[in-house]
Amino acid sequence: MSRFPREDGWSDWPAPAKLNLFLHITGRRPDGYHQLQSVFRILEWGDTVYLRPRADGRISRAGETVAGLAEADDLMVRAANMLRTATKCVQGVDIGIEKRIPAGGGFGGGSSDAATVLRVLDRLWGTHLGVERLAELGLALGADVPVFVRGENAWAEGIGEQLSPLSLAPAWYLLVDPGVHVPTSVLFASPDLTRNAAPAKISDFVSGHVSGNVFEPVLRRREPAIQAAFDRLASVGTPRLTGSGSGCFVEFAQRDLAEAALREMTGLRAWLSAGAARSPLLQALEAENQS
Repeated sequence: MSRFPREDGWSDWPAPAKLNLFLHITGRRPDGYHQLQSVFRILEWGDTVYLRPRADGRISRAGETVAGLAEADDLMVRAANMLRTATKCVQGVDIGIEKRIPAGGGFGGGSSDAATVLRVLDRLWGTHLGVERLAELGLALGADVPVFVRGENAWAEGIGEQLSPLSLAPAWYLLVDPGVHVPTSVLFASPDLTRNAAPAKISDFVSGHVSGNVFEPVLRRREPAIQAAFDRLASVGTPRLTGSGSGCFVEFAQRDLAEAALREMTGLRAWLSAGAARSPLLQALEAENQS
């Protein structure tokens, strides 16, 4: 039985994971932020966020999300507070979650959870800020939040917030969580990190002339568990790193090939997901509007 039953006023909403199909650093801005280029692929698999509006103005989290994460630091709670402040809304909400996306794996779990809260509360509270303004709010929470707010696979530049929708072929992904987490700040401080990749164009990615993840060589040298995952995945395809790690993946054109590869991953935390043509959250919002 669900901890958040519909009969008690809860609604449930998808918060999909993402993959970075490549990730390069092309330079650094005067404010110290790194300029990136990447392609975001949204997945059919992810967390489920539960929301229950309340009239007393209180924003409350029901239970833990990630072990040890304080409620005030939770991106879902921060997203709800940010939306309420921006719109001067007097309503509140209870927030729950069924976590599947591993924390610190580069799959975008916290950012996606926050984006789902922003999109759905904008509807439930009747604040009607719209996608553009919600994406602006989301950027203050994290560079990955806007892509989840918009809900489209995308070519990304800037710090990850300059997004161009991108049509991607259907694909299945074998995903592995090596179970380690290295703070992004530590990786950005690494002297081995390549920070001056030549800027690419979308056509370079489409033609296969641009690939790789700038954090991969650093993490493979630093973390034996990541190197071990790459070694195992290399037996079934070309392994890649998502985000700043430690999540790894191999892409397959067909489900049966991905399923066969998964059977070879005994002893690893491994699973499959289809790539999404667009976010499952958008589909859920559209279905709710039609009901």
